[in-house]
Amino acid sequence: MFTGIIEATGHIARIEQIGGDWRLHLESRAMSFSDVALGDSIAVSGVCLTAIAIYGNGFAADVSTETLDCTTLGFHKVGDLVNLEKALTPQSRLGGHIVSGHVDGVGELLGRKPDSRSERLQFRVPQALSRYIAQKGSVCIDGVSLTVNEVQGNEFSVNIIPHTADRTTLHLYQTGRKMNIEVDVISRYLERLLQTDSMSGQGITLDKLHKAGFAGKQVPGS
Repeated sequence: MFTGIIEATGHIARIEQIGGDWRLHLESRAMSFSDVALGDSIAVSGVCLTAIAIYGNGFAADVSTETLDCTTLGFHKVGDLVNLEKALTPQSRLGGHIVSGHVDGVGELLGRKPDSRSERLQFRVPQALSRYIAQKGSVCIDGVSLTVNEVQGNEFSVNIIPHTADRTTLHLYQTGRKMNIEVDVISRYLERLLQTDSMSGQGITLDKLHKAGFAGKQVPGS
C-alpha cells in the first residue's frame, strides 16, 4: 500500500530480458534503501514491484508480461527517470490517498499550460475509467497522488505545484506522453457495493438515498 507521495526519482540502470519478461535494475541516490528488505514492495511510477535484490543505492525487480502489457513500463529504456515510493509502514503519514500500485489503465497527456506559479495539465483516460474520475476527487498518475480540478467526459485536469514538479518526473512530460493511471480504490468498491445491493434489493440504493434526503437536491455545477 502506498500514498502517492513520491519519495524520490530514480533511473533505470539496466534492463534484462529473461524468459519473455523483464528484470529492471533501478537506482536512486536521493532515496535510502537501507530499510528495504527482500520481498518488500516499491512503487515505480505507480506500479507496485517486489524487490528481489538490493544493492547500495538501488534494487532489482521482475516485471511480468502482464505488467508490461498493462502499464507504461514496457515503453521505458535505460536512463529513463521514474518516480519511487516505498510501501507504507504503520508509522507512516497518509499524506496523499490510498494507492495500491495496481494500474487501472494508461492515460495520455493532452496539454499543459501555466496557471500562476503552478501548471495545469490536461489528461485523457480510457472511456471505461472515466466514471471513476470525479471533480475534487483523487487520482494517481505515474504514482503521484493528485486532486482532480475539472472533468469533461474522459478528460480531466490537475494542477501541479512547483514542489510536485521538482520532486517527480511530471515536469518532463510533453503532449502525447503516456502514463500509468490508478483511480481511487474507494470508488471501485463503492461501485461494486451498489451493484450488489441493486441485485439483491437490499442495502444502499438510489431510491433509499432519495427517500432519506441524501440525493434529493441538484448539486450546483453538476
